[in-house]
Amino acid sequence: MKVEKITKKEPPPAKRWYNDACGTALALEFVGERWSLLIIRELLLGPRRFSEIRGGLPGLSANVLTQRLQGLEAAGILTRETLPPPANVQVYALTPWGYDAEPVVMALGRWALRSPAHDPSLPFSRIALMLALRMMFHPERAGGFAGAFGFVLGKEHYGARIANGLLTVSRGALADPDAVFAGEPNAFLPALFGTTPLAEVVSWGRLAVRGDVALAAHFCTLFELPPKIA
Repeated sequence: MKVEKITKKEPPPAKRWYNDACGTALALEFVGERWSLLIIRELLLGPRRFSEIRGGLPGLSANVLTQRLQGLEAAGILTRETLPPPANVQVYALTPWGYDAEPVVMALGRWALRSPAHDPSLPFSRIALMLALRMMFHPERAGGFAGAFGFVLGKEHYGARIANGLLTVSRGALADPDAVFAGEPNAFLPALFGTTPLAEVVSWGRLAVRGDVALAAHFCTLFELPPKIA
């Protein structure tokens, strides 16, 4: 869908914290403020409206979100766009350079999940769940496996496909899923990243599966959290 870019430019952000030529220091100038990197996370599967970004980040105020969006736009990490009629609403989208941050976000997440301090009972956004599939996927377990899986997360739809040892995830409903999961993100965690069989998780009543349940159960075995540090 074609979108119209909003061309107004904010002034470049002032240097805030570091006097250091290292690229890591410069990266922290761009995304080191609280919420900035999580805003990028929420945009990694495509443009989102202001309310959608805020909905995925409990505790983030509208005022702070506005400030962070302005800073990320000024740094060239995201842009504002207007969807064509009939939607005609403003959305925020990562620039090509902004999308280049995905490996950083994923690697940082995998690294942090090794900490015993990780608490899977805390709120977990819908985008975070779909990105966690990428993060925790073990391609060596998927040899010969293929399937398409829909995810109904509240009113939002997502999809995941596995073929030839590769996993892709996307926003929007799939036309031809082999199985469909329905529930809120935290309900998926015991089946996808723990040791609880899918059938047992479904019996708890917070997660539903329709379609090829056996294939869905096999799908869940392709993911695993990294080992905790000693």
